[in-house]
Amino acid sequence: MWRDNLRGIVCIILKDMKVYYLKPPAISWGVLLPGALVLAFYLRDRGDVEELVPGLIALTVLFSTTAMEAVVINFELRIGAMERLLLAPISLWAVLVGKVLGGAVFGLIVVSAVGAGCVVGLGLVHSSLPYLIPVILLSLVVFSALGALVSVSVKEVFEAQTLANFARFPMIFLCGVFTPVGDMPAVLRHIAYALPLTYTVDGAKYALATDGGGSPARDVVVLAAFALALMLPAVRMLQRRFE
Repeated sequence: MWRDNLRGIVCIILKDMKVYYLKPPAISWGVLLPGALVLAFYLRDRGDVEELVPGLIALTVLFSTTAMEAVVINFELRIGAMERLLLAPISLWAVLVGKVLGGAVFGLIVVSAVGAGCVVGLGLVHSSLPYLIPVILLSLVVFSALGALVSVSVKEVFEAQTLANFARFPMIFLCGVFTPVGDMPAVLRHIAYALPLTYTVDGAKYALATDGGGSPARDVVVLAAFALALMLPAVRMLQRRFE
């Protein structure tokens, strides 16, 4: 059975990449919006551009994974494509894992291009750079799972986009992308530490040595916990949708 599930996961990833992700709207949403936000803040305050790179990488992870993930499952439930997937010898959890990993793989492609350009272009090569790999990989799964949870929580595609924006945009301004979390009021700091993007930004800052702080071990553990915390309810909600 595990072989069928593994084969099904790979096929779902390849199918979603071809049908949904490798399209201009998904690519532009995953790259242009984070780039535009970072450029706007840089033009407003022309400080050290290196300080904005961790935020750019974190935003690219966030938007590239949730650009289509937040609507793909909902869309396929509406047209009956998800039911056809379950006609194959594959479990429901494997279907959801395939969907989540499809978004994560697309995000990995996008953030690899953006991150490599920033690191090479600005010379941000440090001994702590390898710490960026586990932080980014876990973050991709976390935010792809967030998109999946949003998608199975509503019945209409436009509702999924609205709910996804409701989750994404507070994280942009509360998670240390543009303003360090330590400089925020105490109430906002508590909220920031309850959001996963904070740990993506923190890990990226440590790996790129842009602030000299950070705790990569904590970031990896917390992101792994977020991944489980988002995947489990998403599986349960999808089961209820089929019931």
